[in-house]
Amino acid sequence: MSTDPDDKREPTAPAEPEAEGTGALASAAGGGSSAIVPGSAPLATTAAEDDDDLQGDVMPTYRRYVYAAYFAAALLVAFLADRFLDFGWGRLAAWKPELGEPREELTMPIGAAIGAVVALYYWRNASTRELADSVAQELSKVTWPTKNEVMNNTIVVLVTTAFATVFFALMDRFWGFVTNLVYGT
Repeated sequence: MSTDPDDKREPTAPAEPEAEGTGALASAAGGGSSAIVPGSAPLATTAAEDDDDLQGDVMPTYRRYVYAAYFAAALLVAFLADRFLDFGWGRLAAWKPELGEPREELTMPIGAAIGAVVALYYWRNASTRELADSVAQELSKVTWPTKNEVMNNTIVVLVTTAFATVFFALMDRFWGFVTNLVYGT
């Protein structure tokens, strides 16, 4: 420290030496304390920090997609179960005519119940739910292209396709002409 009275710098505390295994790089590697070198950003988060994000009062944004996927799967299973029951009833009615035509007022609620039970079963299965959460969480990290990027890329593809089509059509005509000259057909 300077003892000069004209020195306007603020006094600073002496730097403490970092113990081995601390700092930003060691934190990212999973060892040492969670101390971060001043002025540097953390390189990675730990599993505990990720869990803290999930434990808050606010539901993660990707979770609504998981709920929507389970609901859509329940609807799909209910529809397929209804169609299967309808088909089975029709086949059974061909064998036993007294059953009559398939009755929608019975097959639809049974199909809906089957769809709900299947969705609930997979929702309560921890490994399936964790898989759906992790897939939705990773998809939420994707950077999707903007409308302008999609339009520009589409134009590039169409122009390149048109150019390649014209080029190969001209090459086909040229080599057809050369072949006719050589073989004289």
